Amino acid sequence: MKRIYTFLLTLLLLWPCVSAQEVLPKREFRGAWIQMINGQFMGMDRDEMQANLTHQLNVLQQCGVNAIMFQVRGEADAMYASPYEPWSRFLTGRQGTPPNPYWDPLAWMVTECHKRGMELHAWINPFRAKTKTTKELAVTHPYVKHPERFFEYDGLYLFDPGLDVNRSYICKIAADIVRRYDVDGVHIDDYFYPYPVAGVSIPDQATYETHKNGINNINDWRRYNVNLFIKALHDSIRAVKPWVKFGVSPFGIYHNVKAGSNIPGSKTNGLQNYDDLYADVLYWINQGWVDYNIPQLYWEIGHRTADYEELVKWWSRFAGGRPLFIGQDVERTVRAADLNNPNVNQMGAKLRLQRTLRGIQGGCLWYSAAVVRNEGNYATALQKVYNRTPALQPLFPFIDDKAPGKPRKLKAMWMPNGYYLFWTAPKGSKEMDRARNYVVYRFKKGERVDLFDPSHIVTVTPQTCYKLPYQGGHDKYVYVVTALDRLQNESKGVKRNVKL
Repeated sequence: MKRIYTFLLTLLLLWPCVSAQEVLPKREFRGAWIQMINGQFMGMDRDEMQANLTHQLNVLQQCGVNAIMFQVRGEADAMYASPYEPWSRFLTGRQGTPPNPYWDPLAWMVTECHKRGMELHAWINPFRAKTKTTKELAVTHPYVKHPERFFEYDGLYLFDPGLDVNRSYICKIAADIVRRYDVDGVHIDDYFYPYPVAGVSIPDQATYETHKNGINNINDWRRYNVNLFIKALHDSIRAVKPWVKFGVSPFGIYHNVKAGSNIPGSKTNGLQNYDDLYADVLYWINQGWVDYNIPQLYWEIGHRTADYEELVKWWSRFAGGRPLFIGQDVERTVRAADLNNPNVNQMGAKLRLQRTLRGIQGGCLWYSAAVVRNEGNYATALQKVYNRTPALQPLFPFIDDKAPGKPRKLKAMWMPNGYYLFWTAPKGSKEMDRARNYVVYRFKKGERVDLFDPSHIVTVTPQTCYKLPYQGGHDKYVYVVTALDRLQNESKGVKRNVKL
């Protein structure tokens, strides 16, 4: 009884933020990060890790999550069978040691995500080559082979971004993943040049003197190097599979506003992408070099240094040239009281801003395990209130805007184990024209068929069949099935009347 009371109280407290009658977005990016660099899988054998990931994916699916950012390269290593870099110690306990029994986590995750109707984005860290806690590098590690291409900074090893050979190498790694795995995206995080440590200079003066390319300011030169890399990575991915999205998740502050500066800045006072990490995110967006952007807005509303509300409005204003999603910190959100109602946390207020500001088309949750353990009832609120209806991915018309043909030969049939809808895939001569998934809608007999209302979606599936919930054949329904291509352009629907 106490658990039921707590659950009802939670919903009542959250209810003012989203009413039961409100139609939620039909298209919204609902991502979650699953990281390996924190060591959450260390010490697990194959079956234990697969069970852990299965549980995470099941809970996230129940919460409406439709995209997983799965970390597969944290320090020039691999959570997949790489021909270039060693197996990660965060998988096997020792860098370079293959899993035993053998399996490929990335291949497994692609399959598991796709059968749940989720996208899988392979998350790589481009320049970090060794974390502080890694004590031993495999003989196949890039640093062991070519130490002259790296510099050390505060216990880290990093690929020197000023060297073209490094930028080309990382693009080769990403292209290899895209070529051999059916990923939906390649995702990079916020580590470009290292996070600054007081009193420690980046040891790249010699590289600058040799490769300055006529740029007389080392800070501008560093930004130039990262710009070259972002464009090259974008182009490398496009050249292999043009439907694979390239996304970046930068630190949450682009630039602090300063008197006399012509660089757009927010009313904040923290670490900056532009000045400290040499990441000119707005330039990448305006040049069309990234397909989506997820700034990490992990602070609270009202934070003195970096106010969430100030930052989400700033990104909404300045970063609308490409799909914009908001990185949300689950733990910090549920521990912070709403400024207007101290009896509830800030989840509702943050999501209200995310969903009402211009140009924002979704969010991503840091991190998956916090959602899965239902930190502060976050998962319950997603499932029952904020994500209670499914969502398709936002459109990416600058990649592809042509919808596939509609499903063919839709029919209802009895099978030995129940009543089913069956259909045939539409014809498509090219990969980007073919159906990838299908959306099944249900309407009561006489109800207006409205495919813009996601409350009528019963499933998003890669299968060409759907088991109907037969209950005696007394109630009439209209089912509509549409096709989605790889960019989730949606076809026209086909209908079938059934009695359930």
